[in-house]
Amino acid sequence: MSSSRNEQERISLSAEEIAAVLADTYFDVNLIGEDKDEEIRTDSEDDIRSARRRQRMKEMRRRKKQQAMMRRLLIPGIIVLVIGGVLIGKGIGSLIKRQAAPKLSYDSSINVAGCSLDNRIADSINELLEKLDAVTVRTLGGINHEPALSADADEATKSLSDELVSTNGVFIDVAAGKILAQKDARMRIPPASMTKILTVLVAAEHITDMDDTFEITREITDYSFTNGCSSAGFEIGETVTIKDLFYGTVLPSGAEAALGLAYYVSGSQEAFVELMNEKLDELGLSETTHFTNCVGVYEDAHYSTVYDIAVILKAAADNSFCREVLSAHKYTTTATEEHSEGLKLSNLFLRRIEDKDTHGEVLCAKTGFVDQSGNCAASLGIDKNGKEYICVTANATNQWRCIEDHEALYQQFLP
Repeated sequence: MSSSRNEQERISLSAEEIAAVLADTYFDVNLIGEDKDEEIRTDSEDDIRSARRRQRMKEMRRRKKQQAMMRRLLIPGIIVLVIGGVLIGKGIGSLIKRQAAPKLSYDSSINVAGCSLDNRIADSINELLEKLDAVTVRTLGGINHEPALSADADEATKSLSDELVSTNGVFIDVAAGKILAQKDARMRIPPASMTKILTVLVAAEHITDMDDTFEITREITDYSFTNGCSSAGFEIGETVTIKDLFYGTVLPSGAEAALGLAYYVSGSQEAFVELMNEKLDELGLSETTHFTNCVGVYEDAHYSTVYDIAVILKAAADNSFCREVLSAHKYTTTATEEHSEGLKLSNLFLRRIEDKDTHGEVLCAKTGFVDQSGNCAASLGIDKNGKEYICVTANATNQWRCIEDHEALYQQFLP
């Protein structure tokens, strides 16, 4: 009797263990998504986060491929359906005209394309649209369909010399695609923290939830400290929102915020920089610009030109979310245990130039500084008619001279 009871207890315990294993398996499958053949077994929180990040990127790529395929199929499908509907509608109309019987009448709920809400053609179109919506990856700011900025100089382009303190500069009429003024605009320079314009653009194009969170790690803060980078003020172990990382990257030029975006998207800075260089190739800049980090730390292989930075800024401004971040004068981060009232962040360039006479308004800006490039800035402004201009300068003697160079160029070329 005693041995039978012990045997029952062992059986009961095994059932509990089996339940626990099944629960773990269930959550692992959910982590993996549709790829049930791949097993992810992690022994630490870092491994779990890495697995989730890999699966998130894998799922995003899968859904983007589905989205592209649906687009290729949807347009021809709709054209065929509409043409068929038109023919059906014409056939119905012709039939009505031929018939004299009073019982026949034209149903006004069916339009000439045969696409009312209750017919099969409309249902098919709606079904296709619903499928496309289901696989659509809604990244921050959406998908930009605008072509990359391209601007040329001509005989009217002004050559800037002594009136510009910065050693490099370019001023572009965006709509006209014309360089109004330049000074060594295509000379290679260290882009410093103007690099972060591309950082936020690439991050926005790979992130779908700005309310998700990320924990600042010692690896991130050590990199920032070792390289003497500016900081937004986030601390080791602090869990912050992705939205806060964007604003922390731009307004105070926080290196830990930029690295947080990189690690969140790709798991490492190196993998994220690969995405940045892919974006440069997409913008047609890979021959003259190359990045080795997402922060702007000086390295021999990390270079750009003021013209290329202008192209990058235009691409970022065409993303509605990035434009919002780049145009913010002030921002307060979400309250955390480490910062109960949040961090108050400021874009000092925008706050200082807003009192200057630029003959318009400077909407977006990102500054930068390393010893090798001096004070740099990229800005996008509009005139009184809303026409856009982009100004990029590098190697001013101090931050005030950098702002004054931008002010002078806007004054000179805005009507």
